Amino acid sequence: MAGEDEAKQELNVVGMVGLIVFYLIIFFAGILSHKILKRGRKEVQKSQVSSNTEDMMLAGRDINYFVGVFTMTATWVGGGYINGLYSVAFTDIIQLICIFVGLIFSIPWMTASDAVTTPLRSSNLTMFASQDQTYSKFFGKLEKNDVGIWIDYAIMLVFGGIPWQAYFQRVLSARSVSVAKTLSFCAAFGCFSAAIPSIVIGLITMNTDWPSSSYNQALLPDDYKLAVPLTLLHLTPPAVAFIGLGAVSAAVMSSTDSSILGVSTMFTRNVLINVFLPNVSDRVSMWLLRFTVIINTVIAMMIAILVKTVYGLYLICSDLVFILLFPHLVMVVHFPKRTNKYGMIVGFTIALLLRVLSGEPVLKYNAIIKFAGYVEPHTNTDGDYVYGKQRFPFRNLIMALNFLITLSVTFLTQKLFEKYPDLRKFDYLGAVKDQEEAHEMEKKEESQKATNGNV
Repeated sequence: MAGEDEAKQELNVVGMVGLIVFYLIIFFAGILSHKILKRGRKEVQKSQVSSNTEDMMLAGRDINYFVGVFTMTATWVGGGYINGLYSVAFTDIIQLICIFVGLIFSIPWMTASDAVTTPLRSSNLTMFASQDQTYSKFFGKLEKNDVGIWIDYAIMLVFGGIPWQAYFQRVLSARSVSVAKTLSFCAAFGCFSAAIPSIVIGLITMNTDWPSSSYNQALLPDDYKLAVPLTLLHLTPPAVAFIGLGAVSAAVMSSTDSSILGVSTMFTRNVLINVFLPNVSDRVSMWLLRFTVIINTVIAMMIAILVKTVYGLYLICSDLVFILLFPHLVMVVHFPKRTNKYGMIVGFTIALLLRVLSGEPVLKYNAIIKFAGYVEPHTNTDGDYVYGKQRFPFRNLIMALNFLITLSVTFLTQKLFEKYPDLRKFDYLGAVKDQEEAHEMEKKEESQKATNGNV
């Protein structure tokens, strides 16, 4: 076993060279794209942004259909220090091409491997060590007790992916509202298409006799998340593995650079500038953004090195966005008159508290609030400690409670300020002023529509 562990930990030179080559290609492409685009922009386009910092964050609000579809798709399929969204948007095009070409090119070589069996075959291959499989490996198996978990995750992943900063940064960078809408729908189709090669590779993984491959042993449960690199390394020739692993690295970069630029932009704009340095110059703002990118990159690198499950962290992030931000985004966009800052703060706080008390195996702590069907922590057959698990769709429940609490507190505070005007002097968050400004804005829009209709 010691020899096998050493073999598994051995550095793969072909894969490492592939990563370096593709990283360099994307890095220099980002620099070149920024310089070319900046030279070609017209003065009327430059007038659409108020500062160089906003230009860097939103690419001059000039992202067109072609680039926009690619960059919105790449945001979710998973170079922004110097050039901001310009570089991110156009390197996303290269990255998506690498993903499609690299993975699709690799699939025929995988299926030609002697270790891969006929699809839909139900014979009991030793895919997992010490685990019987009495069901089709093509379709998998869903336990009745886990239906609540699947429903919870399915709804969370669909709606929790909407309020992300990286996505709205693309929306704000579009030329117009109609362009932003079109890009969103086209990118949704692009995301679906981009998932097809990974699904096919997953099916190949399920139908591979791993002990007969160069891997020389059955997959352990912890190895299953490495399906793509393992199939590339052990089922394809070195040259194909070089291209395929480069494609995987491109997929990682396409999501990482978008996320880092998004969180850096949000922190710089909403915290550093708006709260602490409201009168700072545009030049200093740009350097603050670049410095924030460096800090966030270092933090992300440390997390990637120290945390064993990056995918688990991604799920937690989607989890929190869905529970905390999705309700507020829906209300601000569709029901602006029925929500204010007091309702949002109370709803956010209670929802966060409930989520923390519900436990999280990825962060290695058990639940204090146990919903129906809760699986208590236990020790498995191998003697390993297993943290407790919620089977009830509690994320959706907490999200719904966030909706109700926000609406209720908003309604209560609005009525109090209306009935007792003297209480407005305690409106420290300016909720009444925001509401009045919203009403004035709505009246102006209605007046403008009426004027345009008469014309």
